[in-house]
Amino acid sequence: MNCLIGAVVLLLSITAEARVGNSSEPTSYCTETKECLLFDLICEGKEYEVRHYEAAKWVATEVESIFIDVAKVKAFRKLYKYITGNNEAGANIDMTAPVLTKVKADVSLLESSVYVLSFLLPSAYQEHAPQPNDTSVYLTEMPDMNVYVKSYGGWIVSPIAKKYSAQLKEALDKAQASYDEDYHYDVGYNSPMKLTNRHNEVWYVVKGKPVCPPAE
Repeated sequence: MNCLIGAVVLLLSITAEARVGNSSEPTSYCTETKECLLFDLICEGKEYEVRHYEAAKWVATEVESIFIDVAKVKAFRKLYKYITGNNEAGANIDMTAPVLTKVKADVSLLESSVYVLSFLLPSAYQEHAPQPNDTSVYLTEMPDMNVYVKSYGGWIVSPIAKKYSAQLKEALDKAQASYDEDYHYDVGYNSPMKLTNRHNEVWYVVKGKPVCPPAE
């Protein structure tokens, strides 16, 4: 298994280019957008799965708040304005999925924190995207990375998101996996208008060689 994982990781690292593609691809949970951030599955089990994502460009903004759900709403509005014309080209840019929220670890109750929300840029804008008019919005590139993933349904509201991030962290610690403990990502695939069959995830970024979960 270790040899297989090593071979997969090596192959992915030498072919790394942004994989933003059709939402009908098998490695997609996107049901409401034309394009999605695609991934390669390294391994999976009952507690979590390990994926490889290639480097991709995003548009992002940061909001400081005591409440993560308030920060997400404010940040979403800024990014939505960017893709609906508030950019130097006046371009309307297709919405993609997923939407990422970077969440710092060890934030106490009623403690203010900075949350980073990111929209994936469509394939047509991966090379050249218009600059935002809003100076609090910026273009960024996330590097090629492996992530530990736990999926769940329903809504990404703070208590539920915390529950699943804690479950994933517990599973990774039990497996003695190495990961970046300073933050995790809340990952959403659905619009607020979708009421059923929602798909959400929590990600921790792998450090070193991935550790696969026990077989189901």
